[in-house]
Amino acid sequence: MNLEQARYNMVEQQLRPWDVLDQGVLDLLYVVKREDFVPQPYRQLTFSDSEIPLGHGACMLPPKIEARALQALKLRKSDRVLEIGTGSGYMAALLAAHAAQVWTVDIVPELAEAAAQRFKQLDISNIGTAAGDASNGWPAQAPYDAIMVSGALPMLPQVLLDQLKVGGRLLCFIGDAPLMETRLITRQSLYDFHTEVLFETQVPTLFCAPPPSRFTF
Repeated sequence: MNLEQARYNMVEQQLRPWDVLDQGVLDLLYVVKREDFVPQPYRQLTFSDSEIPLGHGACMLPPKIEARALQALKLRKSDRVLEIGTGSGYMAALLAAHAAQVWTVDIVPELAEAAAQRFKQLDISNIGTAAGDASNGWPAQAPYDAIMVSGALPMLPQVLLDQLKVGGRLLCFIGDAPLMETRLITRQSLYDFHTEVLFETQVPTLFCAPPPSRFTF
């Protein structure tokens, strides 16, 4: 497989037609190599418009969903970001490229540890990883400028919104299969939130888990 041609085709044939037009986001997909995060048995699916199994019931989201989410969050270099659902670590790596610090939490210890090792191998130093249940947020590092929920929730817990700074953004997938909404929620003041429905999709639902462990860097 010609990786660079496949990457170019992904950007031009999947992402641009799906309204991923932010050049900074598109450029980043050439820098953060998706193939570095895909399990070896599924490398041929690296740039396909499909979910990629990671084991433990988890999967990588399709590239267009990852890119639309990153575009919608409009990260700044000073942002502190929480990701719920580490998976392969690819989304956290994308977030980290546009933010000051990312904390990413996965319910499956094996996935969290594998992602931490991957970040170390790739010399990504501004991501903290932990294994645990962050479906109700991660108060230890709150408040956050942005929260990315990389899996679906039947409903959005208020506690997640409470962990946003004023001006902070939260990207989440809400609902039950097959009807899920991708929502961007912005905290406008202490008590006011603005919700924008970006698109409909279907992604795996987040699991619940025992109490979390401490972060490792």
